[in-house]
Amino acid sequence: MNVGVGGALKRLLTVDDTVLNDDFSLSSDDDDPGADNYGDEPEEESVNFTTAENKMDTAKKPVSMRSFLRRAGREYEEAVEKAHAGQQDNIELDLDDMKRRLSRFFHLPQNKDIVIREFAVGVEGRSPWRGMVVYVDGLVDKNVINWAILEPLMVWSHLADDPKRALTYVVDHLVPGHQTQLIEKWSEVVFNVLAGSSVVFLDRCDAALVVESKGWEHRSVSTPKMENVVRGSQDAFTENFRTNTGLVRMRLRSEHLVTEIHAVGNLAKTDVAIMYIHGVTNPKLVKEVRRRIADIDVDYVLDAGMLEQFIEDRPSMMIPQVLVTERPDRVAAMLAEGYVAIFVGHSPVAIIVPVVLWSLMHTSEDTNLRIIPGTFIRAIRWVALLTALLLPGLYIAVTNYHSEMLPTDLMLAIAGSREQVPFPVVVEVLLMEFAIELIREAGIRIPSVIGPTIGIVGALIIGQSAVQAGIVSPLLVIVVATTALASFTVPNYELSMAVRILRFAFLIAGAVLGFYGIAILFVVYVVRLSMLKSFGVPFLSPVAPISGAARDVLVRGPIWGMNKRPAFLNTLRSWRQNPMTRPWSAATRRQAGEGDSNA
Repeated sequence: MNVGVGGALKRLLTVDDTVLNDDFSLSSDDDDPGADNYGDEPEEESVNFTTAENKMDTAKKPVSMRSFLRRAGREYEEAVEKAHAGQQDNIELDLDDMKRRLSRFFHLPQNKDIVIREFAVGVEGRSPWRGMVVYVDGLVDKNVINWAILEPLMVWSHLADDPKRALTYVVDHLVPGHQTQLIEKWSEVVFNVLAGSSVVFLDRCDAALVVESKGWEHRSVSTPKMENVVRGSQDAFTENFRTNTGLVRMRLRSEHLVTEIHAVGNLAKTDVAIMYIHGVTNPKLVKEVRRRIADIDVDYVLDAGMLEQFIEDRPSMMIPQVLVTERPDRVAAMLAEGYVAIFVGHSPVAIIVPVVLWSLMHTSEDTNLRIIPGTFIRAIRWVALLTALLLPGLYIAVTNYHSEMLPTDLMLAIAGSREQVPFPVVVEVLLMEFAIELIREAGIRIPSVIGPTIGIVGALIIGQSAVQAGIVSPLLVIVVATTALASFTVPNYELSMAVRILRFAFLIAGAVLGFYGIAILFVVYVVRLSMLKSFGVPFLSPVAPISGAARDVLVRGPIWGMNKRPAFLNTLRSWRQNPMTRPWSAATRRQAGEGDSNA
């Protein structure tokens, strides 16, 4: 026991520098010739990535930004080109050669989720014809492989000798897959295998057969998490790419609805779908979306949040310039207006472009409400937006500079409540805002089982203990709580984030110059927004600049009166409904000058 305690004390008082002599290091593998040679198979097509572009640049000589960008771009293009060097794009005729190539490319046998299943195609009266199917375990439905590929080829097949004719015969008569495709390029083989399809090779065939067999586990369609509504559909996008596009097409059943699918990424391809209505959406808008996506030259795009930063006009602006939604009904409605929707891989949201400021304050529920309730709720949102943005700054400005604007009794009440507070009002507000941000962020990050703890802690600390300790005044608690509630009312999450950050700027402006500072900052930011564009559309359209649009911008317009699509979209078809949508109504006929024929 004494030895154990002594040994522990000795270790505490001794500096162990053996870690400096550790054999393992990530700095460089130039001295390790076997770093790239692993496994049982030789790496004939391996590429050495320990090149100059992957080493840390230790040069201290300053270079211009233009030179740096040019050199970095050249090195990146060389790395991508080397990564695909030595890969012939034809398919091997010999099945053994193809198997060796697959093993090298997919790093077999170390890679355990790539499956190569060899089999013999049944041929009556002749020697068996060899074949194999390649797929990724976990991405495919094995029932499709068993009953739609292996069983027909191994049991039911009666093939001729001609390889080309036989492969066509396989496609037409043997493989009952609902979606099959003949491919002749190696790059298509790799893409389809990694996308979850099964690729069938037959000996002495210079082509391969792709059978649709995607069947990975995914979340089923559930209710929206961010855009809840009282009236309206209760389904949201999932992590399944085809399910998401199908949810939109299920609602917008038009033969003119076009879904273009592109692949983005050099290291790993990500499916990106561009959805629009042919004959309605401005072709220049579709072309611009297609161009921006095609110009993305990165290794990997994980989610819609990454793609939107690549394609939006000013990513440095805090306010979003694209609309992100998880609701298929909203995507369908905006496609009918003439917008373009973008789906990214297995992201559970869709991107809609272009976007204007007013669209960020709308919800899909607005169309289901009558005029007056819809206008009332929309007005509440605008008041909440201004409250969340300006209220803390206005509180500081009034208490510090413009106390004469308050009634005497109220001013005395505020002064009395702050009598025990030792901090200036700006420090007091910053402390409370920081506490609110902490609670909000912690509420998102912690596990849901302990989520109620955050509410209890926040209520005890901010609502009661801070006031009793004399750190903040009771009135400020009301101001901060009202501001937090108002920020929750903003329907768009990205816009709400921008308001949270801009609130601190207005808070500082109010602390420095009072109302003048807030007014100056507000005008400057509005002017800045008026200069902003989203895919060629002014961000404040149709208000600034003024353009023809339906009466559905600040207030909720009547559904029967919104006959035209937004003019700022320059759609090919401006009318979206008949000017007289209620011909049975006597009031409508009188407005149209036709009189009441039944009178």
